[in-house]
Amino acid sequence: MNTPKSISHELSRVWDHLTSRRRRQLSFLLVLMIAVSFFEIISIGAVIPFLGVLTSPESVFEYPLIQPLLQTFDIREPGQLLLPFTIAFGVSALIAASMRLLLLFLNARLSFAIGADFSLSIYHRTLQQPYAVHISRNSSEVINGILKKTDSMINTLSMILTLIGSTIMLSTILIALLFLEPLTAIASFTTFGLIYLVIIKLTRNRLLQNSHLIATESNQQMKLLQEGLGGIRDVLIDGTHSTYSRMYQKVDYPLRLAEGSSVFISGSPRFGMEALGMILISLVAYKIALEPGGMAQAIPTLGALALGAQRLLPDLQKLYGAWSVIQRERFSVQDALDLLDQHLPDEAQFKGLDPIVFQYHITLKQLSFRYSSETPMVLRNLNLKIPKGSRIGFVGTTGSGKSTLLDLVMGLLQPSEGCFLIDSQEITSVNNRSWQKYIAHVPQAIFLTDSTITENIAFGISKEHIDNDRVKAAAIQAQLSDTIELLPDKYQTIVGEQGVRLSGGQRQRIGIARALYKKAEVIIFDEATSALDNATEQAVMQSIRNLSEHLTVLIVAHRLTTLKDCETIIEMSDGEIIRVGTYNEIINPIF
Repeated sequence: MNTPKSISHELSRVWDHLTSRRRRQLSFLLVLMIAVSFFEIISIGAVIPFLGVLTSPESVFEYPLIQPLLQTFDIREPGQLLLPFTIAFGVSALIAASMRLLLLFLNARLSFAIGADFSLSIYHRTLQQPYAVHISRNSSEVINGILKKTDSMINTLSMILTLIGSTIMLSTILIALLFLEPLTAIASFTTFGLIYLVIIKLTRNRLLQNSHLIATESNQQMKLLQEGLGGIRDVLIDGTHSTYSRMYQKVDYPLRLAEGSSVFISGSPRFGMEALGMILISLVAYKIALEPGGMAQAIPTLGALALGAQRLLPDLQKLYGAWSVIQRERFSVQDALDLLDQHLPDEAQFKGLDPIVFQYHITLKQLSFRYSSETPMVLRNLNLKIPKGSRIGFVGTTGSGKSTLLDLVMGLLQPSEGCFLIDSQEITSVNNRSWQKYIAHVPQAIFLTDSTITENIAFGISKEHIDNDRVKAAAIQAQLSDTIELLPDKYQTIVGEQGVRLSGGQRQRIGIARALYKKAEVIIFDEATSALDNATEQAVMQSIRNLSEHLTVLIVAHRLTTLKDCETIIEMSDGEIIRVGTYNEIINPIF
């Protein structure tokens, strides 16, 4: 277990990600905390004259500070003091409580607003990461980071604000108690403070262990949920419910125990401290009762001490509770901060670039690619020229490099060596997005959202901006419109999660319609028909044959027969192009 860096370092990283607006709001909250602490002093101070009026109203006339107030309201008799002092004490208590309530509201609101900012930032940065980054990590860790670990950051931010507020409050309450009973205040605060320091020393390692376990096991928990529900068809067929349930229990049970242990450690000192506080107040009462004047003169002071303790102990507990929550969330916050620190790729920094001009050729020159410096080359020294408007097929065994080559053409990957050009312009990270506007991708498994056919064809477009005429035109071109018109809700038919309510051929044709709705000039079919039966594949291929001759179509397939309508077929093996020819030229040597 690697212990995270200091809290101050993590706070510095959090501060760097705050907007100027949030920083101003935090500054205002700090000022409000100081203001609330002064109202707490006033509410504690108000209890002395109030209890003095109740027990010995004549003595109030002896206080010089009260004289201007008595003269202003023309108060001459002790009995006249009871109502105004009761009202004053009640008002001071009400104002102090209202200020605390306002502080709690703003604290919670600001913490969750910052959490929303960070959650959006993580999601935005994650979506813009290069394709190579996405395929190198497990999506469950990212989803867990965006959802649960951002919640950990919200909790931590809230606790940091509570920590600051409680520290300010404790300082002001201590100052007020020092004026009333300095020795008792110093002794009490020192005793309570030392006890909490001992508790912190004893519990810190346990909280960090729980923090590490929560951070790692929550990733596993999310992974098992995704795998179990994502592969529900196989789970049901194979009867592996018990296996997944056991694996889930092995992860979930220790996670819950760690969370419960941390909650107990956070809250348990409160009860002992409250009992200790009551004992201290009773000892002070006993000591004062033995002094001249007895309890009558001691009641105001005891009342102020009791009220101060009633404020002091909860704030001490909040201080400790905030610290323990911060420790509990350390590793989860560290993971969330790592996602927040994701570097935005170069293309994300460039907006409104001029579109790429594509009139003649897609060209690969001495292009090679590897996923990292430690791995071997996946593609080696490829030279290829693809005319605009052509139909090009790619064939080869699994692992020959076909899909990787098309990922490079789509700008999802960048060449390790050599270059990739459109006409005479090289595609780099700077102009990659401009090139991708020309491209549509139809994979073997079309990603469909659990929404309408219209929304799936106009994928990524908000409902209010969808052009329905364009959707219908795309469906007609993809030979899907007749099928849609037979459905009860037509274009508003809900397709189900991952298009479960549609056939394989219908899903593929939605993918084609999506490409046509985008008005792409280059459509790439990556094993788009390999999972279909022969009749369905023929229907989908007919849809492809009917596409405009101005479109450039690149098709990856395992079966040569799928590519018989292509003008050129490129055969690949072990990352190299081994043959280029027409369908007849490629098929005849084989047979």
